[in-house]
Amino acid sequence: MPRRPLLFLDVDGPLNPYAAQPERRPEGYTTIRVPRVTDSALESGRPWSSRKPLRLWLNPAHGPALLRLGFDLCWATTWMDEANRWIAPVIGLPALPFVDFGEVLHRERPDGVHWKTDPLLAYADGRPFAWVDDEQSAADETHVAAHHPAPALLHHVNPRLGLRDPDFTALATFATSPTLSSQAQT
Repeated sequence: MPRRPLLFLDVDGPLNPYAAQPERRPEGYTTIRVPRVTDSALESGRPWSSRKPLRLWLNPAHGPALLRLGFDLCWATTWMDEANRWIAPVIGLPALPFVDFGEVLHRERPDGVHWKTDPLLAYADGRPFAWVDDEQSAADETHVAAHHPAPALLHHVNPRLGLRDPDFTALATFATSPTLSSQAQT
């Protein structure tokens, strides 16, 4: 049985439109507050710091819509496994696998390729994928085309808007494209 393509999901930008007007929660979204952990809080034995919690806007309709797309979903976010604790339950997703970015987390590259790109290619291991994020660039497109043998869609989402209907349409079109169907049969 052919494997479905992967969908790498970033949280901040696509699922949490953090750049939207701060005083106006987008329609259809709910607000959650996530405590911040600091190294000093951990060292002192206090699990949570007194810093102001992170505010996230999440849309509960996104999870079911993502599950209907025909992808195997995977977190591709700095939240890593914490996305299963804080994000998945709010938007209606089960616990998902995640890419562990380890030591490359936020490491800048001189060629302009995003620090997530090579770990995503390694995780995909030649499998078709779509990557939903608000930080990819032309350098990432070029790098993926040169280093990944299967079809890939790097789909940019406006962090002021988050995922919208046209984004879901683009993802569904990719997931059902004849290119993917012919590759799955080989």
